[in-house]
Amino acid sequence: MAETVWRSAGKARTSTRNLRVRTSAVTVALIVLAVLLVPPLVRLDQQAVDLSAKLLPPSWAHPFGTDDVGRDLLLRCVYGLRVSLLVGLVAALVATVIGTAVGAAAGALGGWTDRLVMRVVDTLSSIPHLLLGIFIVALFRPGVWPVVVSVAVTHWLSTARIVRAEVLSLRGRPYVDAAVSGGASRLRVAVRHLVPGVLPQAGLAAVLMVPHAMWHESALSFLGLGLPAHQASLGNLVQGARGSLLAGDWWPTLFPGLFLIVPTLAIAGLAGAWRDRLNPRRRSELTL
Repeated sequence: MAETVWRSAGKARTSTRNLRVRTSAVTVALIVLAVLLVPPLVRLDQQAVDLSAKLLPPSWAHPFGTDDVGRDLLLRCVYGLRVSLLVGLVAALVATVIGTAVGAAAGALGGWTDRLVMRVVDTLSSIPHLLLGIFIVALFRPGVWPVVVSVAVTHWLSTARIVRAEVLSLRGRPYVDAAVSGGASRLRVAVRHLVPGVLPQAGLAAVLMVPHAMWHESALSFLGLGLPAHQASLGNLVQGARGSLLAGDWWPTLFPGLFLIVPTLAIAGLAGAWRDRLNPRRRSELTL
């Protein structure tokens, strides 16, 4: 009887997990299609001002309504998501490359090099990411690349820890011992055996870092330190809608916020499925 109950619960959890993965995949696909196809296909200027149509509520003509200067909010959200997603992808890629290189070097070399690198990582981790990011972007003019540099420099630390732990685990594998016994150098062992073994974990860290980087960019833009105010980004849209929200107009704040939350949940759903594939034992335990 107990075995039947466990199997039934396992099937229900598997069905729920599969539904979540499919929903996340469809959502991510729609987001990618929107940011790629809407700007070239929709021949409308997202910066066009129409004061006669300002702060219109959602309607058939404007599904998300209009902002305080009459610009279509749906079009602005798509452009803002495009910029925020670009910043998140590039920053996550750069941070993953840095973190993978540092973590692999620390784990492969070991000894005092490992201890020194990890003490540097611990020191930088003690500084709040947002505070360090504000300091970095304040050194440059507002723009996309200062934000990318800021997010990348402050987000490689967790990847370095993950990669180092994985490298330390791989160093005890029989095929690594065989390569060392065969006379392979540390560099060859690292390049041929250790780095390929940590790429799945590094890729998962990069995927999870994309929404984190998007939120970081939005926070900097909301504070007026990220992208220029005239450039559409989700942080700028939320920042510009504060006055409208106080006046009772909810849509200029709600929809940019949803454009941040929905991609985050969708990417997290896909990343969870990826994590289960990397760790089948954890997946089997969750199924019981």
